Amino acid sequence: MFSKKTWKRKMNKYRSAIGTIGAVLLLAGAIIQITRLMWAPYLYLAGAILFAYTQITDRYEGQNLIIRRLRRQQMIGAALLILAGVMMLIWNRNEWVLCLTIAAVLELYTAFRIPQEMEKERK
Repeated sequence: MFSKKTWKRKMNKYRSAIGTIGAVLLLAGAIIQITRLMWAPYLYLAGAILFAYTQITDRYEGQNLIIRRLRRQQMIGAALLILAGVMMLIWNRNEWVLCLTIAAVLELYTAFRIPQEMEKERK
């Protein structure tokens, strides 16, 4: 099949597309969940898994402690996105909204802070 190096190269090529598709599915599933359609949690969960996959497989090899902390926060946010999808499936109430809100705050914060810290590190 593929060597490990070839596999990584192929996945790096498609990582952005996978993340974008995951984000679109995640958003569509959350919006459709408001209407209580039966398949909305599955759509959301598929998007959350794809989105989380791209974030978890993205590695930081440097020694900057701030970026390492931000990456951990990003991974917690990704895990909370998946947990919100599981909560949609298990419970028929709106507890998932709180979990989704916390995940969104973590993801938004790290989306702005990581590039800032990377730019500082390059200088």
